[in-house]
Amino acid sequence: MEHSIDIVIPTYKPGAVFEKLIYRLQKQTVKPERIIVVNTGEEYWEQAEFDKSPFIFGTLAGIRLELYHIKESEFDHGGTRRWAANKSQAEYMLFMTQDAMPADQYLVANLLKSANQDPLIGAAYARQLPAADCGIIERYTREFNYGEKSRIKSEADVAELGIKTYFCSNVCAMYRRNIYLSAGGFVKHTIFNEDMICAGNMIQKGYKIAYAADARVIHSHNYSGKEQFKRNFDLAVSQAQHPEIFQAVSSESEGVKMVKKTAAYLIQKKYYWLLPELLLQSGCKYIGYRMGKKYRMLPRRVILKCTSNKSYWKEKKSEVVTN
Repeated sequence: MEHSIDIVIPTYKPGAVFEKLIYRLQKQTVKPERIIVVNTGEEYWEQAEFDKSPFIFGTLAGIRLELYHIKESEFDHGGTRRWAANKSQAEYMLFMTQDAMPADQYLVANLLKSANQDPLIGAAYARQLPAADCGIIERYTREFNYGEKSRIKSEADVAELGIKTYFCSNVCAMYRRNIYLSAGGFVKHTIFNEDMICAGNMIQKGYKIAYAADARVIHSHNYSGKEQFKRNFDLAVSQAQHPEIFQAVSSESEGVKMVKKTAAYLIQKKYYWLLPELLLQSGCKYIGYRMGKKYRMLPRRVILKCTSNKSYWKEKKSEVVTN
């Protein structure tokens, strides 16, 4: 039985990597009906000169590519994806980021296979593999968060997995449309973490989340300590704003576990010189997280220095974000 699939990709200043992503999606063994691109900043798209590339636009290989532009002030991690999801009527919606590269031609097929294991599965997310330039510490982090074994998670796993029960990444995640809608979809306004908030709502309503280890994308970053601080500040803000999802589970214990395992790995491999870097990055993550949890106590000027998403703190959002 065939299933209808739309792929949704938010973009910002896209370049050659994005063009390669579109090419690889067109080569998938299971093809989507549409690729819906929501680009932030039309002026950046024009600078990229993609209009000169018939290789991307229109209908190619049976896939329709649709392009929508929004202003930078209109972008919201949850609201923009929610708006894009409302443009789809497909049975499944695959959300990706512009820098997530399919590792092979079976990405969509394996996500679909995973999502169809159980009619209660609301979302299936892919394994993220490190890129060639990925640092040693981040490479191990990929392995820690995205292991070799697939798993289906439900409310029954909270006691064992804690916050990882709700883990789902819109770097590459396929949602079953009817369950997505039943769970309320992506929140209209969030600084970050729209994927875990949605997954948490699904699980609390009795649905399930699948981790598909055989669906693989190449995706990693070499963040600085400052970037880690800001990223974890925003993460904690999103958790503080959604106690209905995160209050009963702790992120800190999982973070401590990852630091310990990473340190043990570095010692085992005799990468002793990386231990100070691990401690620095872990400290930046922890301080950013703790400050984000207490953001309501911070002056606005401090918040704007801590966040990586200054536009989120503006008072007004457009209809593109809120509908």
